[in-house]
Amino acid sequence: MRGIDAREALATLREGNRRFVVGQSELAMALEPRQRAALAKGQEPFAVVLGCSDSRVPVEIVFDRAPGDLFVIRVAGNIVAPSLVGSVEFAAEAFGTRLVVVLGHSDCGAVHATVERVERSGDVESPNLGSIVGRIRPVVEEMLRAGAEGDRQALIDAAVRANVRHSADRLRHGSRIIERLMEQDGLLVVGAEYSLETGEVDFFDGLPDAATRVP
Repeated sequence: MRGIDAREALATLREGNRRFVVGQSELAMALEPRQRAALAKGQEPFAVVLGCSDSRVPVEIVFDRAPGDLFVIRVAGNIVAPSLVGSVEFAAEAFGTRLVVVLGHSDCGAVHATVERVERSGDVESPNLGSIVGRIRPVVEEMLRAGAEGDRQALIDAAVRANVRHSADRLRHGSRIIERLMEQDGLLVVGAEYSLETGEVDFFDGLPDAATRVP
């Protein structure tokens, strides 16, 4: 699907998620051996999805897309670190992909862990896990300073979305390549949240023009 612009890519993802939610997935039809043989020659993903590693959020299934359609990057907490930025840059430049989605999900375990660490004022024993928590911590601390500590579930829900926005902003403003493609070639970086309960993906951050809304 090379050459598809960001708006059309976004509409395609929304329609695929609608099929997934209502149980009308078309994915099985796209897994034939001849399709795999064709993909062995190259790929043309129409969207990049930076999502959480949570096993309950299988990106291609959630959007009802076939192999080769999505360039998927998964990391706990859908955080943005240099190697992840580089992966987005690679897809955008190598394949001409013009839509980037930061996909969080409800009740994210990485967000839960970060809230617990902030509340306990403790450090994570593993420096590797700490590198994940450390990228979410500023979001949680800012919310707590704003007085969001009253309702624990409400804090988690709000922190999930704030973390998506934070990651999307880091992509938009943390790479000269991405900034150039946004300014000159229509690249769009949007934020979304997947509901573990309903299966619906809510696109809520960075949407173009009239589609932009505040939850």
